[in-house]
Amino acid sequence: MTDDGSTDDPTADSATDAGWLVLIYRIPSEPTRLRAGVWRKLKRLGAIYLQSSVAALPAGPASERALRRLRHEIVEMSGTAVLLSCEALAGGQEVLAAFQAARDDEYEEIVDKCRDFMGQLDKEYVAEHFTYAELEENEEDLVKLRNWFAKVSGRDVFDAPGRAATVDALATCERALEEYAARVYAEEAESR
Repeated sequence: MTDDGSTDDPTADSATDAGWLVLIYRIPSEPTRLRAGVWRKLKRLGAIYLQSSVAALPAGPASERALRRLRHEIVEMSGTAVLLSCEALAGGQEVLAAFQAARDDEYEEIVDKCRDFMGQLDKEYVAEHFTYAELEENEEDLVKLRNWFAKVSGRDVFDAPGRAATVDALATCERALEEYAARVYAEEAESR
């Protein structure tokens, strides 16, 4: 470790060796929907804010294409934007930690929705709703959860710690839905 607290180890920031893409932008204050639209697009990409109007994503071809498109949109709305490719010379682990925390927050939201899904299945059992319509509705809900997970895990280039719990929660939902489906089929067979 050096006098300034940094390390001489060249692999210390190896997780971010590919570097970062940084979008620095300004958007006219009115109409506010323009700012909100840019914010939503950056969140959808999985970008983190380093400060106001400065967003970062791990470097990669898909991220670069998306940020170039967004930069073009910002300029089209009479704003200004600069897209930089860079590496962190200091503070890289903090940027990585912020990126990981953002993914973990998204994973936690999915886990919460998995709990809601399990609660809904429990209600079906209590109410004895064992119909194909209920099964189809619950299957659609599980597909939405899987799709949401696919989007988040696609952004999770550094394998955030919350991923494992989310995989487990989805697997629990899948098993519970299979049990519910078996019950629906059994109830249907009995009613014949």
